[in-house]
Amino acid sequence: MASAAASEEAVRAAKVLMVGAGGIGCELLKTLALSGFSDIHIIDLDTIEVSNLNRQFLFRKSHVGQSKAHVARDAILKFRPNINIKSYHANVKDSDFNVDFFKQFNVVMNGLDNLDARRHVNRLCLAAEVPLVESGTTGFLGQVTVHVKGKTECYECQAKPVPKSYPVCTITSTPSKFVHCIVWAKDLLFAKLFGDKNQDNDLNVHSKDDSSSNSDVFKRDADEDLDQYARRIYDHVFGYNIEAALDNEETWKNRKRPHPIYIRDALPEEALKQNGSSGGCNKEHEEPSAMASLALTNPQEIWTLAENSRVFMEAFKLFFEKREKEIGSLIFDKDDQLAVEFVTTAANIRAYSFGIPLHSLFEAKGVAGNIVHAVATTNAIIAGLIVIEAIKVLRGDYKNYRMTFCLEHPTRKMLLMPVEPFEPNKSCYVCSETPLLLDVNTKETKLREVIDKIIKSKLGMNLPLVMIGSTLVFEDGDGLDEDEAANYALNLDKVLAELPAPVINGTKLTVEDFQQELSCSINIKHREEFDEEKEPDGMVLSGWSAPVEKQVNSNGENKSEASSSSAHGTDDTVEDISAKPGMKRKLDEISETKENCGASSSAQVVEDDDDLTMLEEDPMLKKKRLQ
Repeated sequence: MASAAASEEAVRAAKVLMVGAGGIGCELLKTLALSGFSDIHIIDLDTIEVSNLNRQFLFRKSHVGQSKAHVARDAILKFRPNINIKSYHANVKDSDFNVDFFKQFNVVMNGLDNLDARRHVNRLCLAAEVPLVESGTTGFLGQVTVHVKGKTECYECQAKPVPKSYPVCTITSTPSKFVHCIVWAKDLLFAKLFGDKNQDNDLNVHSKDDSSSNSDVFKRDADEDLDQYARRIYDHVFGYNIEAALDNEETWKNRKRPHPIYIRDALPEEALKQNGSSGGCNKEHEEPSAMASLALTNPQEIWTLAENSRVFMEAFKLFFEKREKEIGSLIFDKDDQLAVEFVTTAANIRAYSFGIPLHSLFEAKGVAGNIVHAVATTNAIIAGLIVIEAIKVLRGDYKNYRMTFCLEHPTRKMLLMPVEPFEPNKSCYVCSETPLLLDVNTKETKLREVIDKIIKSKLGMNLPLVMIGSTLVFEDGDGLDEDEAANYALNLDKVLAELPAPVINGTKLTVEDFQQELSCSINIKHREEFDEEKEPDGMVLSGWSAPVEKQVNSNGENKSEASSSSAHGTDDTVEDISAKPGMKRKLDEISETKENCGASSSAQVVEDDDDLTMLEEDPMLKKKRLQ
C-alpha cells in the first residue's frame, strides 16, 4: 500500500511534458489524465487532417485545420476539468523551448514523427538532466524506451534509419523496381515541372531536334496551349528520353530493353479529346482531382496504360488550370491528392515502359510517402507503457526501467517483450563527448560543405558555432551584428586551409550548438582522394552512429540493413529477446550465435505520418532494436 501511495503522490506532484499530439499523443494525453497526472504541457506543430480521424480519437471532423495540441487539450478538459493542461501550437525546435524550459519538468515523453526533432529533444533532455521516455509505432509493432542521463543510453547512442538513396543513373536510365519509378516521378519529374526551377535536376531537358544546349524542353512556349504542352512533355519523358537511353547499346547487353511510349500510342485521339468530359466534379471549393474529373472512384484498382495516361494528362492540366499560383514552389506531399495522382501515373507509365509491374494509386501512395497504416490499439498499448515507465522514473525506480517492445506475433508466448535498458555508449558523441574524426581534403573543401554535410546533416546541429583553437570562424543564429555576420559569410566560401585559423592535418575543431547545449570535438585528417560512389560527400566522418539506410521495396515495404554503430563493438551489449526477458547478452555472444545459425541481420524501418520506428530483426537472432 505504501508503494501505491508513493506512486500516487509522485504522479500528483509531477509536471510533465508531451511532445507530439498525434496517434500516440492522443492516447498518451488521455492515459495521463486518467492516471492522475494534473500538470501536463503539450507541444505540437501540426494541424488536424481528415486522414488523422481514424485513429486520433480526440479529434472530430469539425476540428480539421485546427491545432492538434489545442484541440487535444480541450477534449481532455471536458472530462477532467480540474487538471492543468497547457498546449503550445509550435515547433519544439523553436528557441522558446530551450534548456531552461525543459528543466521545469520531471519527465518528457515523445510521440514524434521525425528523426530530427527526436534528436533535438534528446539533446535538450540531456542538457537539462530530465528523463526522456521515447516511443514509436507502426502497424501492430511498437516500442517504448527510457533514456536517463548517466544511467541508460541516450536516444542517439545507436544508429537511426535514414531514407534509402539510389544512384542517379539507376533512377534516370535503368530502373528495375517500382520504387525507382516513384523516385523518378516524385523527385525528378514532379520537381522539374512544379517545384523550384533553380534546383539541380537530372532529367534530360533537350529534345530530339534541339541543337541548342541552353534550351529547356520543359519550358512552355508563349503561343502553346495547355493540351499541346502536356502532350509534348508526355512524349519527351516517356518517348524520346527512352529512345535516347536505348542508343547506348552497352547498357542493354544484360538488361531488358525498355519500350518508348508516345501519347498517340497510349491514348487514342478520341479518348484524349474526351479527357475530363465526365467531370464537373471539380467544383471551386473542392480539392482538384484528376480521378474525380474522370469519374474514377477506386484507388485500389490497378489502371491500364491508357487509364494511367488519361489521369496523367488530366492531373498535369489541373495543376496549371487550378493551382497555377503554386507552380514553382510545390513540394510533393503524400496528402496532396493531385500530386499523388500525378506521381502514381507517371511512375506507372515509366514502369510499363521498363516491364515493371504496375501499382494502384493506394499502393503507390504508400511507397511515395513511406506509409505503413497505423493501428489505433497499438498506439493505445504504447501510450499505456509510456505512462508505466514515466511512473517508474518519477519514483526513481531505475532498477526496474524497461525498454518494452510490442510484437505482431507471440515470442515465448509474449506479445509485450521487456528488455533491460543499456548503459550509455562510450563512443556516443552526444552523451559521452567522444572526439570524432573527419577525413577531408583541407585544400579543396570549403567550410560551407563541412557545416552543411557534416555539422548540420550528420550531427543534427541547428545553430552551430565552429572554433579552431581560440579562433571563432563561424556562428549561426540571431543576435549577430552585421559585421560579424558578413565575416562569417566570407569564411563559408573559403577552403579549410585558407581560413583565418588554417585547418590542416591534425587540426581540432570545436563545434557547439548553444540551443541544444551540445559540444563536440572533430579531429581533422587530411586526405587527397575519395571514392565518388562510396564517399559522395568527399569527406568521411568516423566515431559517430552512422545512420541505417531505409530501403523501400516494390511492395511498399520499408526495409533496412542493421549496422553496428559502435566504434568499440565488442565491448557493447545488444538486445536479444530470445534470452530471458530483462537480461542482456554481449555482442560477441550474439555474433557467435549468428555465425552458427548462418543468419543475416536485417531490420524493418517505417516512418508514417505519426511515428518513426525501426522494427523486427532476424527471427533466428531475435534482436528487437526498435529505434
